[in-house]
Amino acid sequence: MKILLLASGFNGLTQRVWCTLREQGHEVGVELAPAHETPESLTAAVERVDPDLILCPFLKHRVPEDVWRRWTTVIVHPGPVGDRGPSSLDHAILGRSPRWGVTALSAVEEMDAGPVWASFTFDVPDGITKSALYNSRVADAAMECVAQVVLKVEVGHKPKPADELPHAVPGTGELPLLRRPAFALDWHAPAAELARRIAAADGAPGAPAELNGQGYCLFDAAATDEHTGAEPGTLIGRDADAIAFATGKGVLWVGYAATLDRKRGPKLPAAMVIDPKDAPFKPVPAELAETTYRREGDIGYLRIRSYNGAMHTEQCRRLTQAVEKALAEDTRLLVLTGTEHAFSNGIHLGVIDAAPDPAAEAWDNINAIDDLCEAVAGADQLTVAAFTANAGAGGVMAGLCADVTVARDGVVLNPYYDMGIFGSELHTWSVADRIGPKAAARLLGDKLPISASEAAHMGLIGAVGPRDWDEFQRWLRAVALGYNDPVTRGRMFAAKARRRADSKPLSYYRTIELAEMARDMFDDRHGFHAQRRAFLGKSAPAETPAKLRFA
Repeated sequence: MKILLLASGFNGLTQRVWCTLREQGHEVGVELAPAHETPESLTAAVERVDPDLILCPFLKHRVPEDVWRRWTTVIVHPGPVGDRGPSSLDHAILGRSPRWGVTALSAVEEMDAGPVWASFTFDVPDGITKSALYNSRVADAAMECVAQVVLKVEVGHKPKPADELPHAVPGTGELPLLRRPAFALDWHAPAAELARRIAAADGAPGAPAELNGQGYCLFDAAATDEHTGAEPGTLIGRDADAIAFATGKGVLWVGYAATLDRKRGPKLPAAMVIDPKDAPFKPVPAELAETTYRREGDIGYLRIRSYNGAMHTEQCRRLTQAVEKALAEDTRLLVLTGTEHAFSNGIHLGVIDAAPDPAAEAWDNINAIDDLCEAVAGADQLTVAAFTANAGAGGVMAGLCADVTVARDGVVLNPYYDMGIFGSELHTWSVADRIGPKAAARLLGDKLPISASEAAHMGLIGAVGPRDWDEFQRWLRAVALGYNDPVTRGRMFAAKARRRADSKPLSYYRTIELAEMARDMFDDRHGFHAQRRAFLGKSAPAETPAKLRFA
């Protein structure tokens, strides 16, 4: 079929739908709604395409009536049957709903009120943030809905009126838009309640709080039951970028924050926004720890956590130290993973933009992440990297520095640089080494997302494991044990030696890349600074990129 994806942005879910449908043999194009100033302009763009089906996996804009009346148009709504409104996930987390869902319904005049094509429900883990829920269970359910919609359209089935379907989640209905004041924090409330409010406001709009007369938005939180006796709202501890506050009951840890005056400032690591002064060291709870390490015999497992995948200079340095410490142990194999909801997208554009000298901070950041990549690539042990969640740019390249790279099913990779920079992270070595120079040039030049399965098919990664998180953990452990078998390990070490012998020193590739990056960061030859600000400011696209449209 000829399928048009009408979206407000080419986000992770839209990319996953795009990759999957193309791999299934459909002709797929994208039209970004914000690129059109009028409904007539958007209608004309759809008319030029004349698709068999319009899918809207991520759409905040209203579909013009001239579109949904002429073409089958299906909205993927992040709520179960009966749910309506723009703040569905916010309400689900704030209300502690044990189950939630995704519904695919026809676009009609009333938002989220059309007949239903498909719906899937799922459990909502306690403590999960809105962004993590969206990128995991919501995205998985959305993919199930998309598959059902495509099948039904192909065989000529029609949707069913919502009032004829059972409500799998009781009490659903039209829920109001939740704006920032709805998430306001009262420091006298229990830490667990404050953490849940922050989780519900994650991404946007953020949970507002007042500290010493200054307004802030807080993100990335965890609660502990520790009793401090301190006045609620008092800053009582720090661990790296995370800071801890006393509350009415327990301690609230915060990983990210932004100033809040008339409008919100940039979202940055909390200790960069809220001065921790002389706050004593306290160990951060496991949920917010940058790294966790465990060892099973000859195998070490190092989990790296970065909020939304961005890694700033000091964080990269700490991660490099963690990798070097793990490699110093008497192990034969090191497995590097991300978390269930994030792997890495490379350098931290927000911290760079907020720095007094953005070019200098960008330079420090790229050198720090290169140190991390070189520590992995130059390891004497066998290394395995696992893309546990979506990854982009330098985050993909960092994973490819390992001897073996695998991924979880459903992961989408953006293995290229598209911000006015040449890129580094040893990509001029790792990508060509895996798929050959011609394929590498095409992959980096096309600047398009690829699924984990496509990455495995082209040889960029070695294998794809289960989507279910617990199953993937078991699968990854089996992979590590398999590579640690003496015979297999011997073959892998021999291949590692040949790989090093057949390539130039890693410093050669790094030097070439950094020479290009210096010109991009200090001379701004390709508009890195303007593109970075546009990205951080979520500027609407002037037009849909030609590479996303139908050929």
